[in-house]
Amino acid sequence: MARSSDPHKAAEVPLPRRLYVYNGGFLTQPRIRRILALAGWDVRIGVPKDGDYVGTWGKSPTSGRGEAIANRRDAPVIRVEDAFLRSILPGRSGEPALGLLIDDMGVHFDSAQPSRLEHILATDPLDNSDTLRRARDAMDRMRQAHLSKYNAFDPALPVPDAPYVLVIDQTRNDASIGQAGASENTFREMLVAARLNHPDARILIKTHPETMAGHRDGHYGPEDENEQVRLISDPVSPWSLLDGAQAVYTVSSGLGFEAILAGHKPNVFGQPFYAGWGLTVDDRPVDRRRRKLTRTQLFMGAMLLYPIWYDPYRDQLCEIETVLDTLEARARAWREDHRGYVASGMRLWKRRPLAQFFADGPAMIFDDNAARAAKGASEVERPLMVWAGKEQSAHQTRAPLLRVEDGFLRSRGLGAELVPPLSLVRDDLGIYYDPTRESRLERLIAASTTLPDHARERAERLIARITHTGVGKYNLDRPLPDGLSDLPGGHRILVPGQVEDDASFRLGTDAIGTNLALLQAARAQNPDAVIIYKPHPDVEAGLRAGAIPPDQARTLADLVADNADPIGLINAVDEVWTMTSTLGFEALLRGRNVTCLGAAFYAGWGLTHDLGDIPPRRTARPDLIALTHAVLIGYPRYHDPVTGTACPVEVVVERLAGGTPPKITPATRILSKLQGLFASYAYLWR
Repeated sequence: MARSSDPHKAAEVPLPRRLYVYNGGFLTQPRIRRILALAGWDVRIGVPKDGDYVGTWGKSPTSGRGEAIANRRDAPVIRVEDAFLRSILPGRSGEPALGLLIDDMGVHFDSAQPSRLEHILATDPLDNSDTLRRARDAMDRMRQAHLSKYNAFDPALPVPDAPYVLVIDQTRNDASIGQAGASENTFREMLVAARLNHPDARILIKTHPETMAGHRDGHYGPEDENEQVRLISDPVSPWSLLDGAQAVYTVSSGLGFEAILAGHKPNVFGQPFYAGWGLTVDDRPVDRRRRKLTRTQLFMGAMLLYPIWYDPYRDQLCEIETVLDTLEARARAWREDHRGYVASGMRLWKRRPLAQFFADGPAMIFDDNAARAAKGASEVERPLMVWAGKEQSAHQTRAPLLRVEDGFLRSRGLGAELVPPLSLVRDDLGIYYDPTRESRLERLIAASTTLPDHARERAERLIARITHTGVGKYNLDRPLPDGLSDLPGGHRILVPGQVEDDASFRLGTDAIGTNLALLQAARAQNPDAVIIYKPHPDVEAGLRAGAIPPDQARTLADLVADNADPIGLINAVDEVWTMTSTLGFEALLRGRNVTCLGAAFYAGWGLTHDLGDIPPRRTARPDLIALTHAVLIGYPRYHDPVTGTACPVEVVVERLAGGTPPKITPATRILSKLQGLFASYAYLWR
C-alpha cells in the first residue's frame, strides 16, 4: 500500500512518530492515546528531539505549554480535537470520542491561519464520484437517524410548531468562539440581529448540551426570554429543530454546520470552518476563502477526508460508515433506555443479562407482581417491560407495555441452558411471533419497501456475511449427520421441529399444531421427496416439549438429523417446510424455497409459499433485502459481550462466527440465578 508523507495521514506511515504532549488528557484518556497510536503517533512526555512533534489539545488553556516548547525546540505542532461526530454524551460526562481531528497546519476553528481542513476544502478537487456518493449517503443517514456531535436527545420529543427563527447558543469561554474572531458580545449582536431581521417571528434559542448537562454556562439565560424569545433546553433532536426553522443564526457552533446539511444557509457571526464557501451568510467573511462548494463537498472534506475515525469493537481505525453504525446502535440504546424500566415476568437467571443489555439508564426495577409493577412504573414514570408471553391482565393497565424477547441472532448456546442473548427485541405494539395482532416488526417490514440505497446495500452485505460465516440463531457447532451423504438423489426437503409449548408455536399455527402433524403434512404433499427431519435443540436436550417418537419420525422422514448443524442442513436441501421456525427465515437468506404451514413473521410477504392462515394486513411486498433489513437491523438490538455496550448487528455476527460459547455448568446455573436475584435489587444502590 502506498504511504503518505502528509502528517495528517499518519495512519499510513509505517513507523510511529514521537509526539510529545503537555496536557494531562493525552495521558489519562486511553481512547485518545489509542487512536493516536493507531494513527501512527507514539505519545510521550519529555523534551522533543530533532524529527519529533509536539501535540496540543486544540487551542485549550494548556496548549501554550506545548507551543512554547515547540518554539524553543523548533518542533512542528500537531493539534488534536474531537471529531464532529463524537459520542452520545459530552466529553465532560466521561464518554470517549469515536474520532479525532489530527491537524498539522492549525486547528479547524482558528480562522487566523489555514487548518488542514481549510486546505482540503480549498485545494482538494472534491470531485471523486464514489466519495461524493458516500458523503451523500452519510448525510442522509445522519438525518434519518437523528445523529449529531452529541446524541443524548430524544427524537420523539416534540419541538415547537413551525415556523420560528433558531438562534444557537454555545458555552462561555470556549476556544472555538475567540479563535473564530468572535466574543461574548457577538452573541448579543446576533440575537439583536435576529430580532431586527425577523420582528414578527418567534425566536428560539437552542441551549448547548453541556449547558443542559450542567457542565458549562451558555451566553443566554432566562433573562433573555420575552414574548418573542424563548429558550429551548429540552433534549430534542437538532434535526427536528432545523426542520421547523425559517432561519438559523450561529456564531461558530457545530450545529451551524448541521444546519447547512439540513438545507439552510445560516447567518454566521463568527468565522467557523464552514463559513466562506458560499453556503452561509457571513457577518465576518474570511477573505482568503473564495471557493464555492456544495453541501456534499463540504461534508466530504469535513467528515470523510479530514477526521481519523475509530471502531471501538474491533479496536481499529475505520471509515465514517462504521462510525454511523456505532452511533446508530448506541444512540438507539440511550434513547430507549435513558428513563430506565420496571421489568416484570422475567426469570431469575435472565435478570442480570437484561440489566446489562438495557444499561443506558437507571438500574432496572424487577417486580413479578403484575399489578404492583404496573403501578410502580406509573409512579416512577418508567416504561413497563414484560417478557413476551408473560403478560397478565394487570400489566395491561400500564401503557405503553413493552414486550421483550430473544432476537434472531441470539447466542452460541441455548437459552434453555441459561446462555445469555446477544440480541433482544423490544416491541411496543405486540411481538413478532404473535400474528393475532400487529407487531412493530410488521410495521418495519411494511415500511422496508422504500429503503434508501445505502440501507439496502448494508442489508445485502449483512446477508453475504451471514451466509459466508454460517451464523444462525444458536450457533451450536454441531456436525452434519452421517447418513446425509447416503441419501438418494431427488428434491430434498428439510423439516425443522419446534418447541410445542412455545408461544410462537401456539399462536402462529392453526390446523397443523404438532411436529408430527407437520412431518405428516410434508410427506403427504411431497411423497417422492427426500425428507430430513431435524428436532429442535431444546427438545433434543430434554428441556422442552415436542419430541416425535423415533419410530414414527423414521417412518415419515428419510433421515432424522439428531444433534445436527441446522445451517449445514439448509445448505444441503432444496426447500424447507416449517410452521413458524426461525429456520425458515435462515433458509430464505440462503436462497432456499420455504413453505409455511403457520403464520411465521416472515410469511405472508410474497417470499414464501403459505399454507397457513396469514393476517390480511400483510399486504406489502418487500424483497429479501428489505425483509432482512427490517428483521435483523431495524427490529432487534444487539449487545457486544467484549465491550459490554450496544453494538451494530455486524459486530454480533463477527462475535458469533469467531467466538467460543460459554460453558454452562450446574454451578454457573446457580450463580446466574443468584446474580439475577441481586440484579433485582440493583436499583437500591445505583
